[in-house]
Amino acid sequence: MKVAVAGCCHGALDKMYETLELLQRRHNVRPDLLLCCGDFQAVRNEADLRCMAVPAKYRHMQTFYRYYSGEKKAPVLTVFIGGNHEASNHLQELPYGGWVAPNIYYLGYAGVVRFRGVRIGGISGIFKSHDYRKGHFECPPYNQQTIRSAYHVRNIEVFKLKQLKRPIDIFMSHDWPRSIYHYGNKKQLLKMKSFFRQEVESNTLGSPAASELLQHLKPTYWFSAHLHVKFAAFMQHETNSKEELPKATKFLALDKCLPHRDFLQIVDIEHDPNAGDSLEYDAEWIAVLKATNSLVNVTQSSWNMPENNGLHAKWDYSATEEAIKEVLEELNHDLKIPCNFTLTAACYDPSKPQKNMEPVHIINPQTTEFCAQFGLTDINDRIHQAKEEGSVRGENEEEEEEEEMDSTGSAEEPSEYNTDNSGLSSINPDEIMLDDEGGDEDLSTCSVDPSPDHPPDFSASFSDIRIMPDSMAVSSDDAMDSTNEELEKSGVTKQVEEKSLTERPLKRIGGNENGDSGIKKIKRRNQAIYAAEDEDKTE
Repeated sequence: MKVAVAGCCHGALDKMYETLELLQRRHNVRPDLLLCCGDFQAVRNEADLRCMAVPAKYRHMQTFYRYYSGEKKAPVLTVFIGGNHEASNHLQELPYGGWVAPNIYYLGYAGVVRFRGVRIGGISGIFKSHDYRKGHFECPPYNQQTIRSAYHVRNIEVFKLKQLKRPIDIFMSHDWPRSIYHYGNKKQLLKMKSFFRQEVESNTLGSPAASELLQHLKPTYWFSAHLHVKFAAFMQHETNSKEELPKATKFLALDKCLPHRDFLQIVDIEHDPNAGDSLEYDAEWIAVLKATNSLVNVTQSSWNMPENNGLHAKWDYSATEEAIKEVLEELNHDLKIPCNFTLTAACYDPSKPQKNMEPVHIINPQTTEFCAQFGLTDINDRIHQAKEEGSVRGENEEEEEEEEMDSTGSAEEPSEYNTDNSGLSSINPDEIMLDDEGGDEDLSTCSVDPSPDHPPDFSASFSDIRIMPDSMAVSSDDAMDSTNEELEKSGVTKQVEEKSLTERPLKRIGGNENGDSGIKKIKRRNQAIYAAEDEDKTE
């Protein structure tokens, strides 16, 4: 089957789907599934905008609310993970995953699903060491700290994924696995993004937690986004025994959804022709969730996952065949994920803007139903209970704990990872920091200007976009010829020739270009990562 993979969406759903339609019209290529690697921005209303960690001037409604309300429907099944620029309050309603709109499914903090027999896993957020060992304690309304920590990866999600034993076909993360750049064309990467050099050379660029998962899961494909550049790599995994068959992972990171950027890739994936067209639960993943349910933590306390170090009575939470069989029996062998999407918040109305709408902590019926069905802890319900208990006791104890924390926010024991460079610790010209705004960000400010009801003609603004990036074949400066041959032989991409789209040289299309063709300048209107201050610097 044909799977479309997208980088950072940044709320541009209409443009994403229009590009797929253009691809079908021009080249008769129709994907069966769309995967989005974070920064999806499922913004339903003005309150959601206030829960997104971006400078106020970048808080725009975009078009997701139309899919949420039912005015529009995604033309292709869409599965996505969270990034570091999300309506965190919305995604937090679905910690185990669920529908954010008809035909659009969020994988949760971490998750595994199946589609046509293809096993798809993912982990949301980005890595920050000072929050890695905490529980999911945040809830709206967020403050200056929790609006960021809400999307930081936690060790419990990595631990759950490491319990998986069966092969994974596709895995998604927002930030890159650390060290993956050593398995691709590093020279070309640094030519495009020279400000990565220091971190690449010191091997601190990317997520060590994702790297740990890559080495453990060994998926056939791994897709990422976050750094706004297209990059391919081919990683041959070491075998643990002579009997184990060698495995390799084809890695691809993609750019953000803008004209002339490599934000979309079509990949041909082997699938089960006898499988249905519905998105399905993964029985092993459900069994792992049940086995690890006792480990759920909703406090700020830092703690380590169980390991075989003499301190824990149990450290193996992997699913037995019997446990997997029990899950199948509970579901009567019907793994189809129910289409039980429901509205849980008011939808944005362009005719009645509500700039002062406050975010509230919502318990989503999908999560309630999922937890009841499999006997799991509803994380949001637990947070709500803890919040009520805390309001009775007062916040004195919590304040004392915060005072004891060091400058990075970590308490007591050090993190198992000693560095924190999940994204960019060096200055990235492709980013905007919150301190650009001249001080702390005002969480009460948001822009609710919707996308125009009658946008410019799509063909005029996106007609010569490079819909399909170049081949995933890599050509490294580190003597990787054999690796390149493996990748080229894999036939991983469906490449569309640029000349078939236009015979003219590609020109930048976008607002306020003014026809400049001289020295390349970094302009603020092109700096769309708009990462928060703590995502740009080592914390």
